[in-house]
Amino acid sequence: QVQLVESGGGSVQAGGALRLSCVASGFTFMWSCMAWFRQTPDNERERVAALSVSSTRAYYIDSVKGRFTVSRDITNNTFYLQMDNVKPDDTAMYFCARVDLCSDWPTIRALNWGQGTQVTVSS
Repeated sequence: QVQLVESGGGSVQAGGALRLSCVASGFTFMWSCMAWFRQTPDNERERVAALSVSSTRAYYIDSVKGRFTVSRDITNNTFYLQMDNVKPDDTAMYFCARVDLCSDWPTIRALNWGQGTQVTVSS
């Protein structure tokens, strides 16, 4: 079955960096649209970034453009979110997702979810 396992979250000061990882299994990773979402206790889950099939195109919400980068390594079926110059507003639980169609951005639809990894940014 499909499995997505995130790691790499933690506590960091504003201006610092983190790299989140998501190990995927149970589906053809290189031919799947992948995305990162985040959620705080008071808000709905929001999409953050997505990466198209074969990594040909990346999508980002405005608030993370220029700071976050998505990538994938097909040799180890891992999807990444590099978070640079983080801000306190980036504090959230981050979820990896396999997505139906990246071309639907921003209204992408998740097919499968990971369990999440917490990111906390202090000022």
